[in-house]
Amino acid sequence: MTRVAAIDCGTNSIRLLVADADPATGELVDLDRRMTIVRLGQGVDRTGRLAPEALERTFAACREYAAVIAEHGAQKIRFVATSASRDASNRDDFVRGVVDILGVEPEVISGDQEAEFSFMGATKELPGHEERLVVDIGGGSTEFVVGHEHVEAARSVDIGCVRLTERHIRHDPPTPAEVAAVRADIEAALDLAEQTVPIREARTLVGLAGSVTTVAAIALGLDAYDSTRIHHARISHDTVREVSDALLREDHEQRAKHGAMHPGRVDVIAAGALVLLSIMERIGVPEVVVSEHDILDGIAWSVA
Repeated sequence: MTRVAAIDCGTNSIRLLVADADPATGELVDLDRRMTIVRLGQGVDRTGRLAPEALERTFAACREYAAVIAEHGAQKIRFVATSASRDASNRDDFVRGVVDILGVEPEVISGDQEAEFSFMGATKELPGHEERLVVDIGGGSTEFVVGHEHVEAARSVDIGCVRLTERHIRHDPPTPAEVAAVRADIEAALDLAEQTVPIREARTLVGLAGSVTTVAAIALGLDAYDSTRIHHARISHDTVREVSDALLREDHEQRAKHGAMHPGRVDVIAAGALVLLSIMERIGVPEVVVSEHDILDGIAWSVA
């Protein structure tokens, strides 16, 4: 067993996994798994820069994570940064801050690398070897990965719940025109994804990340977030449409009342749900298999 720490810093959240990994058996035993909404990508789509307050929120989470990593005595650490820090002109400020706190340099990975990690984390424990489409709906981007046991094609496109919300939604709840604008961006991005990834050929759709798990939690009627019930839940297309339509009709206060809703997702979940629904409509699958294991688990395996 190798004790590893994996950190995934995205546009909306930063997450930590400390685990014991045994590559020989394929076993990954969680010791600590946590998530903090930091909204690192606040305003990046508009300004091209990481906001000072967003950086400080992220560094505060890094200090918390450094203490957890030290407590567990992880032997290896890997810090992966995704969409927001790829897009920012001042990402060197971000890198220096992380190095000062954690002693490891964040790797600003490409969308293709992000897709590889997501696929590894999501599919390692799934039974069978059929063609799968893994979709990781993040804050700034969405990754599409098709493969059997290994990645065959992957594409990252710039649609995510934070990016789409900041770009188009000005009212609460969003107006029909705003929803149409979000939809148009999603459809254009799906056209791009289909240029390199045969998304309609996969027999199984596997959905990852907070937008998907939150939709699943609402669909399951959970009073509080329960990862054991969400992991590998199968949510039908009709149910995803019902949840998406409801979220688009609700205002901030109504969305916040969902028991499983993280406060940091309340203002962006409607756009995230619409991304998931649009993908399911495009490829025509009857359901999505929801995975709690994703890029974070893939990062842990890569360092192990």
